[in-house]
Amino acid sequence: MQLESLTPEAVVERALERLDGRIVMGLPLALGKPNRLVNAFYARARNDPSIRLDIVTALSLDIPQPGHWLEQRMAGPFLERHFGREYPRLDYLKDLAANRLPDNIRIIEFYFQSAVALHHPQRQRRYISSNYTHVARDLVDRGVNLTLQLVAPPRDGRLSLSSNPDVSLDLKRRLDALPDHPCFNIGQVHPDLPFMAGDAVVEPDFFDLLVETDPEQTLFALPRAPVEPQDHAVGFHASRLVADEGTLQIGIGSLSDALIHSLMLRHGNNAVYRGLLDELAPEATALDEHGEFKAGLYGASELFMDGFMHLYRAGILKREVFDDLELQHRANAGENLAEAGTGVLMDGGFFLGSAGFYDFLRELDETERPRFRMHGVGRINQLYGGSEALEIAQRKHARFINICMMVTATGAAVSDGLADHQVVSGVGGQYNFVAMAHAMDDGRSILMLRATREKDGRRQSNIVWEYPHVTIPRHMRDVIVTEYGVADLRGRTDEECIQALVAVMDAEFQDELVEQAKSAGKLARDWRVPAAARRNRPDRLAEVFSGPHFPEWPFGSDFSAVEQRLMPALKRLKGWSNQRLKLLGALVRGRPSDFPEELARLDLNRPAGLTEKAYARLVAAALAAAD
Repeated sequence: MQLESLTPEAVVERALERLDGRIVMGLPLALGKPNRLVNAFYARARNDPSIRLDIVTALSLDIPQPGHWLEQRMAGPFLERHFGREYPRLDYLKDLAANRLPDNIRIIEFYFQSAVALHHPQRQRRYISSNYTHVARDLVDRGVNLTLQLVAPPRDGRLSLSSNPDVSLDLKRRLDALPDHPCFNIGQVHPDLPFMAGDAVVEPDFFDLLVETDPEQTLFALPRAPVEPQDHAVGFHASRLVADEGTLQIGIGSLSDALIHSLMLRHGNNAVYRGLLDELAPEATALDEHGEFKAGLYGASELFMDGFMHLYRAGILKREVFDDLELQHRANAGENLAEAGTGVLMDGGFFLGSAGFYDFLRELDETERPRFRMHGVGRINQLYGGSEALEIAQRKHARFINICMMVTATGAAVSDGLADHQVVSGVGGQYNFVAMAHAMDDGRSILMLRATREKDGRRQSNIVWEYPHVTIPRHMRDVIVTEYGVADLRGRTDEECIQALVAVMDAEFQDELVEQAKSAGKLARDWRVPAAARRNRPDRLAEVFSGPHFPEWPFGSDFSAVEQRLMPALKRLKGWSNQRLKLLGALVRGRPSDFPEELARLDLNRPAGLTEKAYARLVAAALAAAD
């Protein structure tokens, strides 16, 4: 197939020649969306009510849109620096936010950026709750007849789906099996997408139209985020459970960053790591491993992100796997397989991360590139498909480590929504990985969560007696990790599960949960909270996880030093917004002259009018409190 240089509008007209005015557009999640093409189709339908357009997708990435003028002053310069002045935002997101989506267009999503759709009725009503592995099936059932995707520049006559073979490969297989279900598949070459190996490599006829026009779209790079002491504590305890010569799956976010940092500490400074472990977790679990990674890890994760890059550079991601069952058994037995050639270190479904991560992928040489492969989620997220024995052998000592929001007293996990069924994010692949862990003799599902959260200025427990709905049912409970330790729930009775969870929850909330359990007959009346668990308080952990071994920015920062100081201060100020006395006190205490650089960054060094003068004092007070 020839690459064609067409404008986005010309691509739309080419597609409409094949379609009958009823378009069901399937888009890859996250990085793989060709935003300018999507916007062109959206604009055509918006201007022509006779066209019915459904866009079915997930994780529609958008540049943050600050609300308050102070947030704009903080975020504006950074966003322009990080994303560029002309990043093409998705127009359907703009219209969704403004509640002006035309009646002939529907946006149907199966995963949100965290919390962006809360209290947005239209997005909540049009959410599909579906396992990631079922999305291709759901797209076919909804009548998908158009797909758009960014691809890497061709090499040797072949293409790479690069960041997003995840659903595309599974969808193509399903559609090829249905000759009476035509679908017009459009690929757009992006010059900056790395050519990834594995099943992501396809022939040009994978697409019906291949466009090489510059997409004028910077790859969406996630800003590197800080890791708070609470998150470091969770990651540290989770790092105890990762087996050498094992397999790792992880998600994204500060808890995952904390886990990666602790794995690197365990490998690179093992004496310090063991000392901290003796202090914080003197009683080991049956899963604990404390040593360096001599054999190393293999990565098998739907999401390939920065953390795996850091593990590779640290000499931890180094366990090779082979797509031959006999070879894999020999590798697992410790044989030297030099004659077999280079093995694979990482298999992923989609990738997303920082600008530095994208540079890393582009710069892989011809020897390294085949060691990092991309596949469909049907291969990564489950064991079905005919190669179960090989995939189980490859995923030796698998640790599937994901994040949840809450856990009930008997071990069910809440990961995607609130009590009123408002969806925070989505199921994604979490259920798939939990089920896979239970299907493997040596696999374990590990769910990380913070023991507490703060809401409206008050601390609340994330380990609760009950919840109206759950993501992972209690019969699939396995390992729960908080900042206070590890609760191994697999094969335990309800009473044993409650006792284990009380031991890793915050002491402030233990008595209430224990009383509820006793009232329900789930705990013996004479059971008492262990003395060690009574010490589960934030101040006990703060000193250790704010120390030199647990930096706030373990992998660097995209923010300037001044911005790094401002971020927690503005977060603190926002927390004061509903506390009149704290605001009044801050107005009295604030000394703008103490923070000239920070106030200059917000254009408050020469405040104009009473409002700016008041905010200069408030920001100064919040900065002083941060010190």
